[in-house]
Amino acid sequence: MTTPRVGDPVRGSRTGRPIMVALDLLGRRAALRVLWELRGDDPLTFRALQDAAATNPALLNTRLKELREARLVEHGAGGYRLTAEGRALLEAMRPLSEWAESWAGARRTARRESKR
Repeated sequence: MTTPRVGDPVRGSRTGRPIMVALDLLGRRAALRVLWELRGDDPLTFRALQDAAATNPALLNTRLKELREARLVEHGAGGYRLTAEGRALLEAMRPLSEWAESWAGARRTARRESKR
């Protein structure tokens, strides 16, 4: 699977609009987990990131290649870290995360009430 690029067809879209390209990239196995594990200030070595993301080396290599090509992750002294764009992405996802927590809470409440 190649790294999705704006303007090129991606899964779910023939147009390659930026949002569809981003969703394709983020929807790939372990992509969000890798980004999440890199959210801290300190870089992670490949091995530390592999352990934190609980994934295998081949998959991690693939995701890191894609995320680096997308300029969300960079490799430097000490290991891998988010770029400014990667940090901006996680910040942009914060409202979605808050919505998901609220949604999950409402579902748990509804489930408890239906068991009464």
